[in-house]
Amino acid sequence: MKKNQDSLDTEKDVKDIKNEVTDKSDEISNNIENNDKSPKAKNKKSEKDKKTKQKKKLKLHEKIVIVLAILFVIGCSTVVFLLYGPWSGFRDWLITTAMRSMNHQYLATWFYSDKTIQECLDKNRVVEVSGHTDENAIEIVNYEEEEITYANEYERQILEKSKKNNDYKIIKIDGGRKFTGYMAVIYDPSRVEVATSAYIGSSGQYLTEISKKNNALVAINAGGFRDENYQGTGSTPLGITINKNKTIANATYGNIIGFNNEHKLILGKYSSSQAKSKGIRDCVSFEPYLIMNGEKSQIYGNGGWGTAPRTAIGQRADGIVLFLVLDGNRTLGQGATIKDLLDIFDRYGAINASNLDGGTSTSMTVKSKTINDPTNLSGAHSTRPIPSAFILRADDSDDGDYSVVKNRVDK
Repeated sequence: MKKNQDSLDTEKDVKDIKNEVTDKSDEISNNIENNDKSPKAKNKKSEKDKKTKQKKKLKLHEKIVIVLAILFVIGCSTVVFLLYGPWSGFRDWLITTAMRSMNHQYLATWFYSDKTIQECLDKNRVVEVSGHTDENAIEIVNYEEEEITYANEYERQILEKSKKNNDYKIIKIDGGRKFTGYMAVIYDPSRVEVATSAYIGSSGQYLTEISKKNNALVAINAGGFRDENYQGTGSTPLGITINKNKTIANATYGNIIGFNNEHKLILGKYSSSQAKSKGIRDCVSFEPYLIMNGEKSQIYGNGGWGTAPRTAIGQRADGIVLFLVLDGNRTLGQGATIKDLLDIFDRYGAINASNLDGGTSTSMTVKSKTINDPTNLSGAHSTRPIPSAFILRADDSDDGDYSVVKNRVDK
């Protein structure tokens, strides 16, 4: 009996040992599972994920670099093609535009040899009409005493006006995507004269200042000037400048653009003494002449002046004077060529016309307010001091028609 009892006790001990081993096994398993979820394990997994993401980011960065490199190569190839490729249009535009500027000729000399530049200028040029203005070809007409018949739409734009308007009329000029601008139609040429900076010899003035100082109804920039040290101060006029019979700037010879005592626009190459002997009361110097005595200058290529903002002056056979400014953003290759000027004056019936200083100088004011949009070579909306201007002197009343720019003038 005792033996049987011992046997039962032994079986119970074995069973307890088995249960203890099982419990320990479960505990070890739980510990292993918990170790897998420990911070250390999590960190290892996180580091692995980060490395995967970094690899993906590196791949994205590599793609961006490759795309930028391709765009750079394409851009460089395009520039090289434009500068040196078989098509000469861009090259001609760059050289002629840069070489006619005062401060930015380096844009041509950086890329091209002197020989290439000269060859370009030789094939893009203006051959001016030679001679002098035939004063007898101009007969000043008082349209208040004449019956008007319009020869064409351009004639109508100039001559159609109210009876009270005996001063001027502003016409908008639309050159499509190339340029925009304004033409001032001056009905009384006796009131057109040259005005100059009050500080000639030391600095120029802005057109708005010259206009205000001289009580001008309408004004445009006029002659060129020396550009000492590329500062562009407008202090010293080029060629010959005469203001109310007084010589402001003298030169041995100059391309005269001015009015005589009969209020006729005189074009011709004169010395200062010759100009005075011709009775020229007001004048500046610039080039090229566009039309003389109804004959057009001959233009090859783009005329050698590229595209840029332009200022010009002309006179019809009936004595009406035309002031013209054309704007264009040069950073976008916009602006007017010399041929554009010639064509506009021809359409509006000018028999004598000349280019004036342009580029950043180009400006027109009405009642001392700038009505066009002057820009410099960087595309910034600004103008610069100038030495001289053509103005329409005010009389007792302002009867001009500036309706197309009323918002700019009356603001």
